[in-house]
Amino acid sequence: MKHIEKGVGLMSAPRDFIRDLNADNFSAGLVAGIFGLSAGIIHISAGTAAGLPQEFTLLWVISYLMINGLFGLFMPAYYRLPLPMANSIPGALLFAAIIPIVGLNEALGATLIAGAISLVVGLAGMMSMVMRLIPMPIVMGMVAGILLKFGTNMVMPLQNAMLPAVIMILSFFMAARYLRRVPPLVVALLVGVAYMAFFGADFSTVEFSIKFPEFIMPTFTLEAFLAYGLPLSLILVGMETPAGVGLVKGMGYKSAPANAITAVGGFGTMISAFFNLHSTCIAAPMTGICSGPEAGSHDKRWVAAVIVGIIFVVAAPFYGFVFSLIEIMPSYFIAIIAGLALLRVIGSAMYITFSGKHEVGAMFSFLIAVSGIQILGIGSSFWALVLGVGLSMLVEFKDFEFTRRVNDKSLTDEPAA
Repeated sequence: MKHIEKGVGLMSAPRDFIRDLNADNFSAGLVAGIFGLSAGIIHISAGTAAGLPQEFTLLWVISYLMINGLFGLFMPAYYRLPLPMANSIPGALLFAAIIPIVGLNEALGATLIAGAISLVVGLAGMMSMVMRLIPMPIVMGMVAGILLKFGTNMVMPLQNAMLPAVIMILSFFMAARYLRRVPPLVVALLVGVAYMAFFGADFSTVEFSIKFPEFIMPTFTLEAFLAYGLPLSLILVGMETPAGVGLVKGMGYKSAPANAITAVGGFGTMISAFFNLHSTCIAAPMTGICSGPEAGSHDKRWVAAVIVGIIFVVAAPFYGFVFSLIEIMPSYFIAIIAGLALLRVIGSAMYITFSGKHEVGAMFSFLIAVSGIQILGIGSSFWALVLGVGLSMLVEFKDFEFTRRVNDKSLTDEPAA
């Protein structure tokens, strides 16, 4: 455990949460929580496309919210940093696709092994080395590429839903300009809800239901591990942690507990394997929302991440009801709110990507992440880091920190003339 970073602790967390809670971090946490709830639609869509039973996909999302919500309460509270926990979306798509091929129990067995690998990497302190090998401009190039779609999705409704899009976007900027005491995200959220209520949203299809995660025993096969477990472990270690850590550092925090994030994510993934869930990890888009300027002062943004965890845990048993509510909302509603929440984060990521060293590697990392390509069944975010670092080592080797350290040491070791 010596490689796991020390945090502030949990004893005073409830008191500090109440002390630091304000309108800014509450609104950011609310928006991030709504975004996380809406991400369940991705799971259900992936499950439906793979021909998985609706009962399974609903339990999958309920486990995603309950388990990751619990870990999402612990991590930001212990470290007093905006570290919301969720699951890997690329991992979710891979999970849904592999179940019809190898079977659910076998896929969960591979999940368990992937979690164990992530746990060992974190406990051994290897993430510090991984983060040194992946320079910040390349990490932020990948992050900017991932988040860019949220910005484009925000403006796309101007094409087919111009009036509500203009009203919501303008309300955000008008609130930022004239209502200094009211978070702009809250104003945009309320204006959007009011618009839909005024134009007659149909609530007749809303259904109330309660379900909890169900235990299942994983089964281990080499085929499932090679096809799914190994790629998932690479995604968790090589993509999810660097993206989350990069966002936290990019928002002005000096350090982020990379080893702890990886180890806790691995432990959470191992638990997830017994409850129809494929992973636990830091949530990059929600980290962007919780750690961004809209969440208020630096030392209080951790509260937003805790609020996400609370929303997840409370909403999990009722997700069938929550999902029916989300279905009522037009798709542009979540797209606009998420885009507005991430607007300044995207700008910061772009600035870090293109204003320093590793220009070629950072550019290719950005372009690969934007492209959405898949190679060997692994998504573009992972390959953005791998190929971005590889290309930068090829043409910009002198920009790496370890080469500068070697050069500095060689200079200091030279004998005096």
